[in-house]
Amino acid sequence: MTKTHFCPQCGDPVGDGRHALGYKLCLPCGDQRARQVKHCTVPLNKGNYIHVSNPDDLKQLNPKRIGE
Repeated sequence: MTKTHFCPQCGDPVGDGRHALGYKLCLPCGDQRARQVKHCTVPLNKGNYIHVSNPDDLKQLNPKRIGE
């Protein structure tokens, strides 16, 4: 017998497979939360890339920025 897990945001049941993977939110609530996070990948001057999710970090990467 499996225990039914419920989403802490809306109270809907979370699938056993989703919960086994470590997800605590139901699919619609998880999708809504994922869409709130903004991020991008930017190239650095030596050819590698960096993942940026904070806009202030992105501003620090520009060596030609003018004051603040």
